[in-house]
Amino acid sequence: MVIQSKRVWTAGQFIAAQVVVDNGKITDVLPFGTLPVDRDYGNKRILPGFIDVHTHGAYGFDTNDAQPEGLRNWMKRIPEEGVTSILPTTVTQMPDVLTAALQNVAAVVREGYEGAEILGVHFEGPYLDMEYKGAQPPEAIAKASVEQFQKYQEAAEGLIRYITLAPERDEGFALTKYCSRTGVVVSMGHSSASYEQAIMGIANGATSMTHVYNGMTAYHHRKPGLVGTAFRVRDIYGEIICDGCHSHLAALNNYFQAKGRDRAIMVTDSLRAKYCPPGGGYQLGGHDIVIGEDGLARLAGTDTIAGSTLHMNKGLQILVEEAMIPFDAAVNSCTLNPARCLGVDDRKGRIVAGCDADMVVLEDDYEVFQTYCRGKAMLPTEA
Repeated sequence: MVIQSKRVWTAGQFIAAQVVVDNGKITDVLPFGTLPVDRDYGNKRILPGFIDVHTHGAYGFDTNDAQPEGLRNWMKRIPEEGVTSILPTTVTQMPDVLTAALQNVAAVVREGYEGAEILGVHFEGPYLDMEYKGAQPPEAIAKASVEQFQKYQEAAEGLIRYITLAPERDEGFALTKYCSRTGVVVSMGHSSASYEQAIMGIANGATSMTHVYNGMTAYHHRKPGLVGTAFRVRDIYGEIICDGCHSHLAALNNYFQAKGRDRAIMVTDSLRAKYCPPGGGYQLGGHDIVIGEDGLARLAGTDTIAGSTLHMNKGLQILVEEAMIPFDAAVNSCTLNPARCLGVDDRKGRIVAGCDADMVVLEDDYEVFQTYCRGKAMLPTEA
């Protein structure tokens, strides 16, 4: 298959090019017009497929539900917003619920599915701080334990690739060090850590932060906290929810100014209610939540934010058009940076010969025209 556009994103810029795909891989990138084409996208933008490393669910499904068809439906449909790779994300609950959720992801990966590729699991909690738990169920928050985590990883068949924990609750940084040694990205979040504690977390293996600004100590000029750590330590990654609600547009701009183009990671932190009507009748971690007209989820009867219904293509639009983030930094945050964080940038996050043929074709208004998951067109646009 050969597709082409006058705006193909590669090497940090748009070029007029053809992309040759065979057996799910990009085999060549050629000058525009070199070969006869199967699809000519004219002036539409072709970007690497989006990678969401923090997302709990959509279409009425939550990772903790442990329902194989719900997970398969999510993966098949999520390319409609340009997502081609994903980390289904758990939320803090009791061990039996988490174990079942992990077993479900492992079984679906083993047995097969269509659509966005499951790169692993993001294990958010249960090793969190009670004060900064946010919407995480307090009754299920647990003390960090290498032994318990090993059991969870066994249930996941080794698929836990990323864990959110509070470093100050990890005694001797034992779990941080264990995960770092075994190839699991440690992300600091839902944490009351001071700047000094966060630095020690990094010194013992943490390489990312979970939804910066949210679920962590705030920035103060005499107590920088986790936010100050995110600004100061520019060579660690940090997620950020780019819906313009979890963080003010000015705060998004400040964050990207500090992190540059190589370490910021856009996430949705989306819930089962994404693509569902606003209102009640939804749950997160066994607790009732309500989806407002603004798309935000809140714990029922409170103002506590409990996640989002953000679409990745909309997040990119907000970053570029409203938060005034340079286009290359915004694109990297949902493509190359999460791929590098997970150590899969040899095949994900880039339109380069040898990489997986994961691409999204965007209109100028950021609507998704087509998405390719490992070379397969996922949307009926051109049927």
